[in-house]
Amino acid sequence: MVKIQQISDYVIFRSKVEGNSDLSCLKHQKLLYYIQAWHLAFNEGRPLFNETFEAWIHGPVNREIYNLYKDSKFLYSEMDLEDVQDKDINENLPSDIKNHVNNILDSYAKYSATELEIMTHQEFPWIEARGGVPTNQRCFNEINNKTMYKYYADRLK
Repeated sequence: MVKIQQISDYVIFRSKVEGNSDLSCLKHQKLLYYIQAWHLAFNEGRPLFNETFEAWIHGPVNREIYNLYKDSKFLYSEMDLEDVQDKDINENLPSDIKNHVNNILDSYAKYSATELEIMTHQEFPWIEARGGVPTNQRCFNEINNKTMYKYYADRLK
C-alpha cells in the first residue's frame, strides 16, 4: 500500500510532464478520488491508500492533501512540478500502481475540474456521505470506502 502523497505527486508529475496544463487543486482532488474509487472496484474493496475523502461542497476532498497546499493554493490554483514532494516519484512508485493511475488519468484527466465536480455530485458515494446536507453548505462527512467499492464495482458489470 502507498500513501496518498505518493499518488498525488505522481498525478502532478504525469500531468505536467505530458504537458497537461489543466490541473487545478479542485481537479487534482477529484482525480485522486477516482484513482481510489476504481482501485477499490478492481481490487475487491482493497484501497490503494489508507487516507480517506470527505464530502465537501465541491466534491470529494482528501484533507491531508488539502492541508498540504491550503496556504499556497486555492481551489482553482494550478498544480505545478514544484508542488511534487518526491522528485523521484516516477522511479519510486511501483509499475503496477503507475499503470492503475495512468489508466484512470487516461479516462478522467480529459474532463475539466467543473465536469469532475458535477460527476461526483451525481454519484451515490458523495450523495450518501452528504446525508441530505444541501450542496451549498459545508460538510466534512467521510465518504465510506465500502460504499465506493460497491458503487464503482457495480458500474463494472
